Amino acid sequence: MANLRLRIDTAFETYTRVILRNRYKTLLLMALLIAGLLWAGLPRVVFDASTEAFFHKTDPALITYEAFRDQFGQDELVVVAVGPAEVFDRVFLEMLRELHGALEDGVPYLKEVTSLINVRDTRGEGDRLIVEDLLETLPETAQAMADLKARVLSSALYPNLFISEDGRFTTIVIESISYSPKGEQGDLMAGFRDDGQDAAAPAKRVNITDDEMREVVVAVRKISARFSGEGFPIHIVGTPVWGEYLLRTMPKDMGRFLGLAVIIIAALLLVLFRRFSGMVLPMLVVVLSLLSTVSLMGISGTPLTIPTTILPSFLLAVGVGASVHILAIFYRDFQRSGDKEAALVYTLGHSGLPIVMTGLTTAAGLFAFTTADLAPVAHLGVFGGIGVLLGLAYTLILIPALLAVWPVRRQARLGSGKHAGGFDRLLGGIAQFATSRAWPVVIVSTLLVAFAAAGLPRLLFSHQPTRWIPKSSQLRQDLILVDRELKGSNSVEVVVDTGKENGLYEPTVMKNLEALAKFAQQHRNQRGEIFVGKTQSVADVLKEINKALNENRQEYYTIPSDRQLIAQELLLFENSGSDDLERLVDSQFSKARISVKVRDNDAAAYVGFVQAVQLEARRLFAGSAEVTVTGILRLFTGVISNMMRSMVQSYSIAVVVISVMMMLLLASIRIGLLSMIPNLAPILITLGMMGWTGIHLDAFTLLIGSIALGLSVDDTIHFFHNFRRHFVETGSAAEAVRETMLSTGRAMLFTSLVLVTGFWVLMFATLNNIILFGFLTGTTLILALLADFLLAPAMMELIIRTGRGRRIAMRWGAGGGNPA
Repeated sequence: MANLRLRIDTAFETYTRVILRNRYKTLLLMALLIAGLLWAGLPRVVFDASTEAFFHKTDPALITYEAFRDQFGQDELVVVAVGPAEVFDRVFLEMLRELHGALEDGVPYLKEVTSLINVRDTRGEGDRLIVEDLLETLPETAQAMADLKARVLSSALYPNLFISEDGRFTTIVIESISYSPKGEQGDLMAGFRDDGQDAAAPAKRVNITDDEMREVVVAVRKISARFSGEGFPIHIVGTPVWGEYLLRTMPKDMGRFLGLAVIIIAALLLVLFRRFSGMVLPMLVVVLSLLSTVSLMGISGTPLTIPTTILPSFLLAVGVGASVHILAIFYRDFQRSGDKEAALVYTLGHSGLPIVMTGLTTAAGLFAFTTADLAPVAHLGVFGGIGVLLGLAYTLILIPALLAVWPVRRQARLGSGKHAGGFDRLLGGIAQFATSRAWPVVIVSTLLVAFAAAGLPRLLFSHQPTRWIPKSSQLRQDLILVDRELKGSNSVEVVVDTGKENGLYEPTVMKNLEALAKFAQQHRNQRGEIFVGKTQSVADVLKEINKALNENRQEYYTIPSDRQLIAQELLLFENSGSDDLERLVDSQFSKARISVKVRDNDAAAYVGFVQAVQLEARRLFAGSAEVTVTGILRLFTGVISNMMRSMVQSYSIAVVVISVMMMLLLASIRIGLLSMIPNLAPILITLGMMGWTGIHLDAFTLLIGSIALGLSVDDTIHFFHNFRRHFVETGSAAEAVRETMLSTGRAMLFTSLVLVTGFWVLMFATLNNIILFGFLTGTTLILALLADFLLAPAMMELIIRTGRGRRIAMRWGAGGGNPA
């Protein structure tokens, strides 16, 4: 093993000499390659803030949802809620009509606008079925207005959809088209030609894009602003509004993260090295690597989503570490010898292997996410890992080449002076404390981990995007208000497929639709809470028709028991001119949709509800129809289950892969496993404290473990790599720890500060979840540094005090003998 390490060190020295001999060719070739990559990829980078972006395109839940939208249209609606002093007032209703008309005229990509103005009013006149707009004409008298109010509030259709139960709020619901008019081009005449040229495929439909939905929301805001006032307060909510908010904040936040990270890291580099080259070269290399990574995302068609907005600042912080270790050794040796090329050869020969291994372990921690069921987490794993490897490659290629042409001068010795001496005294004091008080350090660490571990069972998974928005945001306040007043802002969609044309005419099918809606409305969770504010299905329309055709008598608000009568009543409704059935059934009357409107809450609270609805639906329709449950809320609950699987997979893969790499690097199974303790302890402490303090695991905080493990192990590698060398030289664990701290401790401290900075700048984000993720990950890395400075030295001191431990350490340090 010692010979293998020697050969690896020699190979790094040879590699460095090749780079130095071809410095200008190397820089020119790298400039061309990177420029081509940036040119090809950066213009293609897009943002995606949709809920669908959390799923892989092959995810069954997403496929089911896309099929639902293809059949029944958009379920992501923009809702304009108005809360006047009195809804049933002629002046207000006239203004509502004007706003309704302005939205119909001014909103792009529009399918339909629905409000009290044009919502259906179904009634019977003699033997005729009348279906017309509710407010085709406004009431002229106070009595007519009072009658209208009583009819609207007592209706089964209007409350909690177009008006609140107490009549204080009314809504305008805006539905966009489902497919972009700018979709992929195909042969639009395919299938209609008589010239035998029907081989061409029809045009492929593409979902309406985020940018197009943003145009919808912006237009709604502009039009509503013209009407909003003291007597006409407007609140605009809905999934597209939430998406537009994210699309505005994501680029701003990412730019803020990058700007702050660049400024702070550049300042730290300048303080550490007190050289212009020590600041410029690492920043140049790491910026090129992160731009290259983002370009690869653009080339591959992978969008930047909410979780992956952390990627640029993350790569910026991570990529600096390798440069710091190279420059720290280079400047020290160059100061001693004055020979720049010899110093570079020595530097790469001395630190090349640990630098490569730290890059590989960090990448391994990220690549552990590639199997995640959450698409953004998998993308973060793929491109985060690629970015780390690109940063490693750029560092090993560009830093030697750039230093070879950069006019570096010998200055005051790095490590001299009052400031540097203070650092050495601090690091030496830490080494002495850790080895002289080894048992107290280990005992306190064990107790802290044990206490934190007791909080792990308290950890809960969570997904509630509305909580991400700051409480002070107008959007969050509007969401809370509308959700409270109209009893829900999300929906579960149940699709019942009878599998045969006109299968919905069967009275049992219709009655089961009604029964399922009642079950959903009456379902309570374990705390007795009812979530559902409204349900809609073709069964409700049928009951309206039946009532209208029976002299509008309330006792006939029921489902007919005769199949022929059901068919006739639905045919009458279709012939009335209303198109409302399009959103509730398919054209063959074989499929029906039940929309279940629910309050905004943590998706974890709805997991049981969705399962209960699904089980009841399958029981009711057993043998008569197939049932699928979908909708935005079903996607939310799918995020919860995907998070649970993703966490188990990613953490397991990261621990196993990095443990194996540590055992191979340290040439010892025991030492390799022991080296994982300082890396795992900080993660356990953070997760345990999250459990104790009630911080949930979401799509962001579940990333902490694998990311922190991949990063914290870097310092552990440098510690054990240098400890081994110094232990062989001195034969004393305490002295080896001291020399390790004085030689590589400064770089370990600095790289940790840079990493913590890279994550703590996320605390300047707009969204609460990113703020929390940045704080917790940065805190975990501080704990990891303390573990490497205190726990790892204490452990080695105690191991080497035993005879067997000393023999293992000597064999391990020499690189020979039994690897165990």
